[in-house]
Amino acid sequence: MLDPPPSERRPLVEAERYTPELLQAFLLELEDTPRSVDVWKLIVALGQRIQLPYVDFISASSFQDWKKTLFIRTSYDSNWLQAINENTELQRWSYFRNHAMHYLTPLMVGIEFVDEYRHIPEARVEVLRIAARHGIRAGFSIPLRVNSPPQSAIMTFSGDHSRRQMQAIVRAHGWTLNVAALMGHQRYLMLFAQEFPERNQITEKQLELLKMIGAGHQDKTIAAELGISISAVRQRLNALIQNTGITSRAELAALAMSLGVLPDPFNRPGQYPADTLVEMDNAGTRILRSSQNSPP
Repeated sequence: MLDPPPSERRPLVEAERYTPELLQAFLLELEDTPRSVDVWKLIVALGQRIQLPYVDFISASSFQDWKKTLFIRTSYDSNWLQAINENTELQRWSYFRNHAMHYLTPLMVGIEFVDEYRHIPEARVEVLRIAARHGIRAGFSIPLRVNSPPQSAIMTFSGDHSRRQMQAIVRAHGWTLNVAALMGHQRYLMLFAQEFPERNQITEKQLELLKMIGAGHQDKTIAAELGISISAVRQRLNALIQNTGITSRAELAALAMSLGVLPDPFNRPGQYPADTLVEMDNAGTRILRSSQNSPP
């Protein structure tokens, strides 16, 4: 991983070759990842390559209310953190809550940089000392965002390094880590969403039902279109609810959109004329052009 034979990579045009070679290799492999776990393995391999083998990926479902955590992935055995995370007071002072939930700037983390961070209580500093004893002395954290649905996340690459060593790694590979985290996060979430039916054992018939619910059809209409009884529709709906844990038809419709079962209402080719909005700064010009070739 990160070192496939050149013949297996798609050829780059010259204009693509201005990024670091390590980042090029990462992105080329990322393009071909078929599953979310493959994205994670690629991210971890990148960290290992630059001597930052301890990788954390935490994603929460809202910028403000972070209690419903969607992902916690670590490249190492993090059982020692479980008791710490159960302490809500210590959890409140975590880097994730204090920085990544509100800001977009990457930051250095770990005991080696504790003097450069905002005030945190001594109990939280002790957590950083414990992490250092587990080989996590310094790291580089990249805040991440997805807006639909709203999610905030952070990806941290860490290692057993002094402040000076960590600074040298970031000077050499900071660009690569930033872009890899941003693109890896997007790819991971996209594939993770696509894997939802498999992960929750949703059948093809249930997906068909989900599409019809998303289109706003009621049980009677669905039964007529599928050629089954209303009772059979409701049995299928109950199975879908059991597999997804979603009971609201509106939320099921939202799920259909998230899974790509329904097209994005803002991007339905051919349904509406294509419009192009042209805005020219310093020229005072704003033009809305409508395609004459699109169907009415």
